Amino acid sequence: MLRISELYIYPVKSLGGIALDTALVTDRGFEHDRRWLLIDDSNVQLTQREFPAMALLRPQLTPDGLLITHTPASTRLHAPDSTRLRITHPPDNTQLLIPYKPVTGAFTEVQCWDDTVRAQFVDPQADAWFSNILQTNCRLVYMPDESKRQTDLKYTEKGHITSFADGYPFLLIGQASLDELNSRLEQPLPMNRFRPNIVFTGGEPFQEDRLHDFCIGAIRFTGVKLCARCVMTTINQQTAQKGKEPLRTLAAYRARDKKILFGQNLIHHNLGHLSIGDELIPIDN
Repeated sequence: MLRISELYIYPVKSLGGIALDTALVTDRGFEHDRRWLLIDDSNVQLTQREFPAMALLRPQLTPDGLLITHTPASTRLHAPDSTRLRITHPPDNTQLLIPYKPVTGAFTEVQCWDDTVRAQFVDPQADAWFSNILQTNCRLVYMPDESKRQTDLKYTEKGHITSFADGYPFLLIGQASLDELNSRLEQPLPMNRFRPNIVFTGGEPFQEDRLHDFCIGAIRFTGVKLCARCVMTTINQQTAQKGKEPLRTLAAYRARDKKILFGQNLIHHNLGHLSIGDELIPIDN
């Protein structure tokens, strides 16, 4: 039996994630998932690939908005996959509250991978805070409901949309897949290296590869494309330090067409809620 064991959203693309017990499925994925994006002076997305320190910015959902906390790596005594670190005093102004609705009425076109997306500037104070923390000029934008970003038409039908995620509304990973990978590693890695939305228990390693059509409650999902993994999986989410794993090990047995695969990208066909403990039920075609 396959059951949801973890649910995650990542409100600001490439920042830390938030674990949820129940998540609302909207037209473009989980509510609040990757609706915000940091862009550079050329309106191009910022990610941990170029700025690993983004991993140290952790969001929380509050009644008044999205609270971002900067947790410098040097304040962490213990990290799941790192060595012991020296303690220092964190800098001032380590938190920022972002309103759920932007305070500006200014819009722009931003580049998110190969897509040009209409987005709304959020708040000049947020721009200054992120620029100071990341030590690079950047601005925060929000994807309004009116902005519709089409998923890749090579793998999905027209009409399926997503947020500022890499390309699809959901990423699904089985806990058994991570357990199998960790059995090959000297140092086990946590699930946060792979940034899934839905984690499930039960089944065999990499069973998500074969989950093409299934339901969770009343919501139908389709697996459309295995997820090609990049250097971002090598970044320790507690310290922002880069390593060689898991890509070095995965390359030995999870490579296909010069891509390293781990996880299944999903689209959905209706709306509702998902909760930990919900069962994944395959649909026979």
